Parts: sequence; structure tokens; C-alpha cells
Amino acid sequence: MAQVKICGITRPEDLSAVAEAGARYAGFVFFPRSPRNLSVEAAAALAAEVPLGVARVGLFVNPDDATLDAVLDRVPLDIIQLHGSETPARVAEVKARTGLPVMKAVGISVPSDLDALWDYGLVADLLLVDAKAPPDAALPGGNGLSFDWRLLAGRRMLKPWMLAGGLTPANVAEAVRLTGAPMVDVSSGVEAAPGQKDPALIRGFVTAAQE
Repeated sequence: MAQVKICGITRPEDLSAVAEAGARYAGFVFFPRSPRNLSVEAAAALAAEVPLGVARVGLFVNPDDATLDAVLDRVPLDIIQLHGSETPARVAEVKARTGLPVMKAVGISVPSDLDALWDYGLVADLLLVDAKAPPDAALPGGNGLSFDWRLLAGRRMLKPWMLAGGLTPANVAEAVRLTGAPMVDVSSGVEAAPGQKDPALIRGFVTAAQE
């Protein structure tokens, strides 16, 4: 049974659907260019409603210290997710500064991209193995793109990891079968519109991931 993270929560009803479906992680986005971006005030209100057993993950893209401090002063996060071009050294800095576990997203497109999983695995607490965004993409993730999951077959990871990138209720079971992923992450694949989650799709995704 793969554990599930639903990323890009923006509304209380979406959070309720995540909890009722049995997902283990709820993701809040702090990236202004994303349609799922939250203000500190909105994120604080949502985070206060997250039930026990669901971890609150804050997604940042190349954040400076001031940005991290401003969010963490108000929002009780459990995990920091770094989804930009942060170096392994920066990952270590963020972990030391915040005192929180750090998940680093690593974009995969071709076999040589897999080398970065080792480098980041030495410093991050968790890895998010995502599809690499194309050069002209407006967002580093949440684009509904996938990669060749067979690249991960039989691969040993240094740290616990999640699979992301183009996952939907229709393909997540196959993705878990091919990769052996212990955790999966979805955003656009369970949305009725950008930033608006669909409860039925969330339920279907969690059920398929855990079968």
C-alpha cells in the first residue's frame, strides 16, 4: 500500500476530502506563480484544520531565509519541500535553519538525471522523484507530465521517497507496480480545475494507490 500526498490544497473542502480518503500528506504551495499558491494567512487557517495523522508539507521554490521565516512564524508545517534548483548545500542549510525534515524534488527525464538522487539523498530526509519540467514550463511541478517509470525499477534509494509527475487515478497503480514507490504525490491529476481538487478523484487516487 503506497502512502499518498495530495499537493496544492487551497480550500477547506479539499482538505476534508484528503483526510476522508486516507491520504497521509497534505501539501500547501508557497510559490506566487502557481495557481495553487497560498497566502500565509490562508495557509495558517488551513493548517490549523489538518487532522492528526496527516502531515502538513510546505512547498517552496528556491526560498530565501526571509520567506521561510515568514511562513513558519505563522504556519505549523511538519515537512519542508524544496522544488526548485536548490543545491545539496542549500538543502542542508534549510534543514538546519528550520529544524524540520526536508524533502527535495529531483526532476527526471533521462537516465543521467538519476545521479542527482544520490547527491540529494545524502542531505535530504525524503526525496520526491518528479518529471523534469521542460525549459519553457512556467512551473517546476504540477504540470501533469510523467517520465519513463522503468528508469526507477529496482533502484535503491538512500532515503524514503515519493513518486510524482503525471499521476492520476487511472495510472497510479501501474506506476507503483513498475517503480516500487512506497509513496506517491499528486496535484493536477485530482483537480477539476487548477487549484480546485475533486473529491471523487482524490478518493479514486488513494484507493488505486493502496490496492
